[in-house]
Amino acid sequence: MANLIRIYVEDDLAQNQSIELNDQQGHYVNNVMRLKVGDEVALFNGRDGEWCASIVESRKKRCLLHVKSKTREQIGCPDLWLVFAPLKKQRLDFIMEKATELGVGAFQPIITRRTIVSKIRSDRLEAQTIEAAEQCERLHIPDVFDVLPLAQLMKDWPIERQIFVLDERGGALPIGQSLLNFAKSDKKDAPCALLTGPEGGFDPSELDLLDKLPFVTRISVGPRILRADTAALAAISCWQSVLGDWQTPLRDRYEE
Repeated sequence: MANLIRIYVEDDLAQNQSIELNDQQGHYVNNVMRLKVGDEVALFNGRDGEWCASIVESRKKRCLLHVKSKTREQIGCPDLWLVFAPLKKQRLDFIMEKATELGVGAFQPIITRRTIVSKIRSDRLEAQTIEAAEQCERLHIPDVFDVLPLAQLMKDWPIERQIFVLDERGGALPIGQSLLNFAKSDKKDAPCALLTGPEGGFDPSELDLLDKLPFVTRISVGPRILRADTAALAAISCWQSVLGDWQTPLRDRYEE
């Protein structure tokens, strides 16, 4: 299974089921990867695990698959949201791809006082997370929520979800120490979110608002000022190593 092309589908997956890929996926399988009838691919839908399927019909953009057997059971996903101010296109693409690879469960774009990019296409971001999930062998597609103003998001925030705010002002605990303290607390199993601001940083009034919320903890990611995408990915990596699934050993990709 290690070398099979992985494809995300919305259909339910079960043995002996027929799946027809959409035109874009069919074009990719038939004309880009040049697979033929009898070749195999891996399918997943975020619910039913991963399945091996063989091509039974291949013509231009049409690709019909026969689902053969389950190769991986569905597993849980770290309950971590990334709350972030949208960046310009190339850097936004980068953060969506890499954060998906790192295991983020959901993306929540926000508008802050210093956010430069205010209009984003959720469908485009969702397409990027699907492509990244296919490549990195995860079994879930992260949720992509509609963009919201920061103040509105905080007003409606689920209070059980703890927020770690990347604060460049100074005075916050280093991220490693803060996460270790959290891991030893009675909230260690609570869902979490990482909140990072725009390239210009948060406005002081926004940080004052966040400081008043009981579910918010300010953290520092070191003595240097990091770009927004760098800071987000660094924080995700730290969270995964302390509270996430990085303690889970890598599965044997060649077991079959």
